[in-house]
Amino acid sequence: MCGILALFGLKGNSIEVRALARELQKKLRHRGPDWSGTAVFEREGTYDVLCHERLIINDPTPAGEQPFRDNSNPDIYIVANGEIYNYPELRAKYEGKYEFTSHCDIEVIAPLWNEYGKDFVQHLHGMWGICVYNKKTGEFFAARDHVGIIPLYYGSGPNGEKYIASELKAISDIATDIQILEPGCYITNDMKPAQWYKPQWHNMDYIPNKEIDYQEFRDQLTEAVRSHLMTDVPFGLLISGGVDSSIVAAIAVRLVKEGKVNIKDKHMDAVHSFCIGKQDSPDILAARKVAEYLGTVHHEFTYTLDDGLDSIPDCIYHLETFNPTTIRAGTPMYLMSRKIKALGIKMVLSGEGADELFGGYLYFHKAPNEEEFHKECIRKVRDLYRYDLLRANKATLAWGLEARPPFLHKPFIEYAMSIDPKYKHPKNFNPKSRNTF
Repeated sequence: MCGILALFGLKGNSIEVRALARELQKKLRHRGPDWSGTAVFEREGTYDVLCHERLIINDPTPAGEQPFRDNSNPDIYIVANGEIYNYPELRAKYEGKYEFTSHCDIEVIAPLWNEYGKDFVQHLHGMWGICVYNKKTGEFFAARDHVGIIPLYYGSGPNGEKYIASELKAISDIATDIQILEPGCYITNDMKPAQWYKPQWHNMDYIPNKEIDYQEFRDQLTEAVRSHLMTDVPFGLLISGGVDSSIVAAIAVRLVKEGKVNIKDKHMDAVHSFCIGKQDSPDILAARKVAEYLGTVHHEFTYTLDDGLDSIPDCIYHLETFNPTTIRAGTPMYLMSRKIKALGIKMVLSGEGADELFGGYLYFHKAPNEEEFHKECIRKVRDLYRYDLLRANKATLAWGLEARPPFLHKPFIEYAMSIDPKYKHPKNFNPKSRNTF
């Protein structure tokens, strides 16, 4: 995970432009505290700038630093924030056709761009915000992942400048208007967003009728968790004691024990788990039981009312929202993330998205029929970027910690939203009262 910033059409001289870019990208440094990269391009009396704040998760060598320059097309530069989980498969496809210079997952964007142009995003499974830039033509392409796990904003300036950033704070002082790039969308130089992700499940009029197969369900979710364990650094598990995070944790621990996940960090000889709550709160007690059962090295963090109140201003600054529910849930996550990072963990798995996919919230019991149940699931998944995903991403990255939600893996979402809602509706099946895993 990282922070990206792109500035187009800046006036002045190269020293002034670079100084401005460095000041702006400092506002994203919490997202990528490991290294900073800046590339400045002069075009017809104005300047374009690509900036990157790096959080090293994959390929800790300097070869993984950004902005990336395409070695087969030196006019193309790339900055990206996120993870490409099908990177190994994509790299294998282009090995021999493209000369890779790193083991960073983001580099695979270069051969995809060369082959597919802007349609390259259709081939990615992951969470990401990406900007591809052609220094010869000045053209750019910026896109956001399928459900908006990674934030991305864009805006313009009073003299026609154009801005793209991972967080609002990086461009809020220089842009005259700022918009959020919605999930599954992209923008180019005309700054008019267009949708690239158009799955069948977006259609409110389509009600799926796929029969449930619990072995298939298990296999699909297991693969989602396995793909999210692609890392070169120590990772952990967020456990609230609820069903969703516990299932993710259980699958991850099993994969590690079976040797199906390669823990590359030699200092990490066990799987660590984390929970936060007030002293002896239900979450603390339930998470403790889950951790004991799974055999993780468990860390309990407690906080007081004063701790929470003291951190609210900082939490609002990082989450960039005043939504009460988001701040309420984001405050303990913000506090916990700092402690997790202090222990040397740089990536965690979470259970985000399961309630939206499967109607896990209590009010779903009031759905009058299966059709309305399914439509509400669609609405909840499509709105995740406004609330829970915003919280999970920004509360953790305030301290340079990356959170990954396996339930929102693109192939798993498409599988889950293809299941007949009669298997999800509480009147027929309550996933929180049956042990199917």
